[in-house]
Amino acid sequence: MSVKQAYEKKMQAQLDEWSAEIKKLKAKAEYAEADVEIKYHKQIEELQAMQKAASEKLTELKDTSDDAWEELKVGIENSWDSLGSTLKSVSSKFR
Repeated sequence: MSVKQAYEKKMQAQLDEWSAEIKKLKAKAEYAEADVEIKYHKQIEELQAMQKAASEKLTELKDTSDDAWEELKVGIENSWDSLGSTLKSVSSKFR
């Protein structure tokens, strides 16, 4: 397995994990009081948009040649860091 393939696999696993966490948050929001539920849904929508952008970057990485993928790595890691910290922040509010 190449370094690029290992990186793709790692990023996909993290994206899958975050997807599951967002689904859990969405389920919790369903049981919140109406005014709180609206706030939670807005935060979940933001997370889903970030997740979609991260997924698109991963797809772009997969379509990039082995020689050029390093150039995309920084942008992907920035997306991942942003999504991860936002998810952590929103998750802490749901508890």
